[in-house]
Amino acid sequence: MADNENTEVDTGETDASAEAGGSGGARVGKTSNDGTAAGAGATGGDGARLGDAVTDGSGGAGKAIEVETDAEGTIGAEFGDEVLEPAPTKSDDIKDKSSDAYHAKVAAKAGTTAGLLTGLVKELRPKQWVKNVLVLAVPFAAGEILDPDILWHSVVAFIVFSMAASGIYFVNDAIDVEADRQHPTKRNRPIAAGLIPVPVAYAVCVLLLGGSLVISAFTSTPLLVVMAVYIGVQLGYCFGLKHQPVIDLCIVASGFLLRAIAGGAAADLVITQWFYLIVAFGSLFMVAGKRYAEVKLAAETGAKIRKSLKAYSPSYLRFVWAIAAAITIMSYALWAYDIREFEMSRWGLISIVPMVVAILRYAVDIDKGVAGEPEEVVLKDRVLMVLGLVLAGCLFLAFYL
Repeated sequence: MADNENTEVDTGETDASAEAGGSGGARVGKTSNDGTAAGAGATGGDGARLGDAVTDGSGGAGKAIEVETDAEGTIGAEFGDEVLEPAPTKSDDIKDKSSDAYHAKVAAKAGTTAGLLTGLVKELRPKQWVKNVLVLAVPFAAGEILDPDILWHSVVAFIVFSMAASGIYFVNDAIDVEADRQHPTKRNRPIAAGLIPVPVAYAVCVLLLGGSLVISAFTSTPLLVVMAVYIGVQLGYCFGLKHQPVIDLCIVASGFLLRAIAGGAAADLVITQWFYLIVAFGSLFMVAGKRYAEVKLAAETGAKIRKSLKAYSPSYLRFVWAIAAAITIMSYALWAYDIREFEMSRWGLISIVPMVVAILRYAVDIDKGVAGEPEEVVLKDRVLMVLGLVLAGCLFLAFYL
C-alpha cells in the first residue's frame, strides 16, 4: 500500500465494516460508529551483501554476482524514494547526480537562506503526495464524492496525510544523515548535503507531525486515530521495523490501505469488507511486485539494494504477488456482485473485465522486473491508464446513475 523521493512506503490491518442493507454491502453510508486500525509503511535498509547467479546470453552457467546494499535506511516503497543503482563510476559530468561535480554544486548552497528554502521544499517531496489521492476512494465508492461536506472532509484527510508523510521524510533522512553522506547520490539530499541542519529537520518534523494530528483532531476522532497509528508505525519502521523481512512488506502495503481508511474516517463513512480486501491485497500485490523487480535487478546488474531484501528470493516474491493478485480479483468480483444487488446496476459486473485485464497487464511489468513505483508504472503504460479510466467510468455509472 513511510512510503523517499526516492523513498514511500513511502499497511496494517483494519477493522471497520458495515452492512448496507445486507451482510456484504457494496455501498458505504453515513454512520456514527467508527472503528479503525491501521499501519503505515515505509521501506529502507542497511548495508548487506547479496549473492546471486545469472546466466550468460548463450544459456550457459553464469558467474555469481555480488551485490552490495547501501548502508542506509530509506523509507522507500510507499513514498517512492526507491534507489536501485548499479555500482557508481567516477564522473566529472555536472549533470551526473553521482559525480563530485554535481554534489559540489548542491552543497555550495549550504548555509544560505536560498539553500535552506530550496532544501525544505525538496525534502517535503510533494511529488509523492499523489498517493494520498487514495483518500477519495471510499467517498467515491459510497456515491458521496459530490457531497460538498464529504468532499471537504476528504480534502482535509489528504492534507493531513501529506503533512505526516513529509514529516516522516524529515526524521528518516535526519536519522540516516551519516549513511546518506557516504552514498554516491543520496549525499545530495537536502539534509545530507547540509542545506538543512539536522536540528532544523527534527523541528520541521515535529511541526508537520504535530500539525497533522491537531488538524485531524478538529476534523473527526476516527481520523485522529488513523493518523496517530500511521505516524506511530512509520516512526517504528524508521527505527528498526524496516529491517524485518515480510513485516516490511505488510507495513509498506498498509500505507495504501490506511489512506483509503482515512477517507472514510474523516467523513464518517462505513467501508464494506470487500473494499478492505481489495485495497489490502491489491497493495500487497504491487509492493511484492516492486520487491521482485528490485531483487531481480540486483541479481542481474549488481544494483544496490536494502538489507531486508537479502531474505527474499525471486520465487518467494513471485509466490506472494501471485496469491495477492488472485485474492484481489476474487474480492473485487464479490464486491461487484454486491454492487449489482444494492445499486441495481450491471455496471459493477461489467467493471470486472477492465479490473482483471489491468491486474494481468500490471503482472506483465512485474514479471519483466520493471515494476517500480505503482504511479510510475501506470503513467508509463498507456494501456493501463486506459483500463483505469474505463474501470473508473464503470464504477461512476454504477454509483451515480
